[in-house]
Amino acid sequence: MRPNLLDPLFAPATVLDGIGPKLAKLLPNVVPHDTTGRDVRVGDLLFVLPHSIIDRRKTYLISEAPEATVVTLKISIDHHQPPPPGKGKQPYRVYGHDASNEIALTFFHARGDWLGKALPEGSEVIVSGRLERFNGRAAMVHPDHMVPVARADELPLLENVYPLTAGLSGKVLRRAILAGTDRVPDLPEWLDPEVSRGQNFPSLRMALHRLHHPTDPLDINPDSPAWRRLAYDELLAGQLALALVRKRIRKADGRPLVGNGSVERKIRAALPYSLTAAQEKAVEDIHADLALPERMLRLLQGDVGSGKTVVALMAMARAAEAGGQSALMAPTEILARQHFSSIKVLAESAGLKTAILTGREKGRDRTETLKAIAEGNVDIVIGTHAIFQDAVQFQNLVLAIIDEQHRFGVHQRLAISAKGEAVDMLVMTATPIPRTLVLTAFGDMDVSRLTEKPAGRKPIQTVTLPLERIGELVNRLQSAIQSGQKVYWICPLVEESEDIKLMSAEDRYAALQPIFGDKVGIIHGRMSGPDKDAAMLAFKNGDTRILIGTTVIEVGVDVPDATIIVIEHAERFGLAQLHQLRGRVGRGDRQSNCVLLYKEPLGLVARQRLSVMRETEDGFRISEEDLKLRGEGELLGTKQSGAPGFRVARIERHADLLQIARDDARLMLERDPELTSPRGEALKTLLYLYGRDDAVRLLRAG
Repeated sequence: MRPNLLDPLFAPATVLDGIGPKLAKLLPNVVPHDTTGRDVRVGDLLFVLPHSIIDRRKTYLISEAPEATVVTLKISIDHHQPPPPGKGKQPYRVYGHDASNEIALTFFHARGDWLGKALPEGSEVIVSGRLERFNGRAAMVHPDHMVPVARADELPLLENVYPLTAGLSGKVLRRAILAGTDRVPDLPEWLDPEVSRGQNFPSLRMALHRLHHPTDPLDINPDSPAWRRLAYDELLAGQLALALVRKRIRKADGRPLVGNGSVERKIRAALPYSLTAAQEKAVEDIHADLALPERMLRLLQGDVGSGKTVVALMAMARAAEAGGQSALMAPTEILARQHFSSIKVLAESAGLKTAILTGREKGRDRTETLKAIAEGNVDIVIGTHAIFQDAVQFQNLVLAIIDEQHRFGVHQRLAISAKGEAVDMLVMTATPIPRTLVLTAFGDMDVSRLTEKPAGRKPIQTVTLPLERIGELVNRLQSAIQSGQKVYWICPLVEESEDIKLMSAEDRYAALQPIFGDKVGIIHGRMSGPDKDAAMLAFKNGDTRILIGTTVIEVGVDVPDATIIVIEHAERFGLAQLHQLRGRVGRGDRQSNCVLLYKEPLGLVARQRLSVMRETEDGFRISEEDLKLRGEGELLGTKQSGAPGFRVARIERHADLLQIARDDARLMLERDPELTSPRGEALKTLLYLYGRDDAVRLLRAG
């Protein structure tokens, strides 16, 4: 049960003044995490943090006030100019001056009687708002604050600016957040006293108060002690939850999986190449894990084309030698079928039986496959999440491998481990993730990294080219195609858009077809499955030589003799996506090239991205640069996928706190595995506050 102490923070936001049912519907747009399926609570609003601050401590002269910024002025009111009778849509203007110049205060749909009282002619007032200049004359439209000089102390000198959404005013949101901070109860301290002292952390209540009632602009800096305290709380809650999952999965006794190497030797003999040093190290780590009596929980990180599948196959060979079955789950059907076609031949050469299970398998075929799996006549099952439906029963599942693009949730890890007794688990990711983010998303796992490309692969040469020189590029492609090369051409849109002036795949196809004729094909996400398959097959067979597409080719497409990729409007893509797209070429033994076409003028971030792409092919370095440029939410795909990102922590700023939180969480569970000590009970409160109820339930389930 959630502690009653937290009830004021779990009350719906509608208990706060000014937030009715209508405004409550807008709050999910500003709350920095997923509230799908529930009302926004008071506690959610506490973590809506300011992105900037309005500083009214300085008063300007009109002539010296900076334009297009919020300024504070002390002026004398000269006269009012209401709109002419019957012209209510025209603005109401109030003119004033100071020793340096004049200013017009402009109001739309204003009540003259109210303005007459607020700004009486001849009075001295302080006004604060955004200053603009029209034809050299100063103007302020709808000042944020207007007070008589005698009541200057009513003016808020420092005012937070929060993220907003259409229909929700800054004033209303600010008032609601401040009312929320008044409801924060005295909570037990869950931080280790040494960490608190070493980091100069204030208490939780003090941290929230400093951020929402700042006395200095530095208070709202993500590097301030108040912000870092909240970030540490969030990171600690995450690391504690992951450590509890790890403990739960490993607590169920594992069993050693030991083999004689006979199946693995046959697979190695069938391979047309030898493994890289990084692959050999990963295989060695996995075999060592499997031989232990506790469960394996390992993450295999490998860049595009680094050979993760072969490493996974070696693990499945060991499982078969030990008399057990393996399951490999891919995020999409295309990838599942690609894994199946590459693994089946090698597995069968070693005498292993493979089966595929996706949503496409129906009727008698499906029934026979399910029967073979249940009777233990299949060694390796490859498929989508369909593998883990209730109808699928294994005779002896000992190893589960998940090939997953984004975060892999706690629920799924537990569901998979329930499909067999003491199932060992290997999670693979093709997205190079910075070390700091590996800790946040996969903190409960041991990690192996594949940092080399298979032997014989040449580096991809990457060049940047302005769109004005596209004619030269087309000429180069004509000679490349005559010499037998194949080209991917990526566009950011499927079809022309009135809103976004970018080249679409359909327009580019129409532009290149007169030049290249039937050598040009097109593929995009709006085409039917069979049409996509046909377009891909024509390109694979060489019937078409240029394949124009959208990012649909980013994942799971393998054409080893494609040697050129052109990415149009490269400035519009993120670093990770550019890197994934580039990985579609360079898969054979011929020299490959990547051309990044960009439109001038380039912004600073876009210029940095393109320069990183030119300098390196190392996915791990690229991911670190991407983290600096974009932040963690977009990098893990959490902003697009709805997976929980961070409310407060900014990994690019708070990475140093992550390792401390991880060590603290693990040490705490060693000393107090059931969290029953006073600090343990306080930490349960922290888990509830940050929505980690799953972890508390794991504790209770033992």
